[in-house]
Amino acid sequence: MSLPPDCALLPGTGFSFPGEFEIAAMGRAGLGLEARVPSLLRHEAGLRVIDDSLDVRVSGGGRYVAVRVRFVAAARDDYERAHAVLRADPDIRYTL
Repeated sequence: MSLPPDCALLPGTGFSFPGEFEIAAMGRAGLGLEARVPSLLRHEAGLRVIDDSLDVRVSGGGRYVAVRVRFVAAARDDYERAHAVLRADPDIRYTL
């Protein structure tokens, strides 16, 4: 199924810009991702991270960590840039 390129602007499709969005980055624990994820979004992607939105969860075995934060995206390009910047970090396995 293919969505129209402007689906972010259509009512009822989930995304609308500008807005606040949550992003999660997963990687190995103990590598400082808790500080690095918000820093990358602020300084590399140039986005505003929502204060007090940081949420960190460690896997049951303690080997992996999920770092979630909320940020402001004025347009779809901002949203895509947030994912691209985080995925470019070699310690981040994937983003959601």
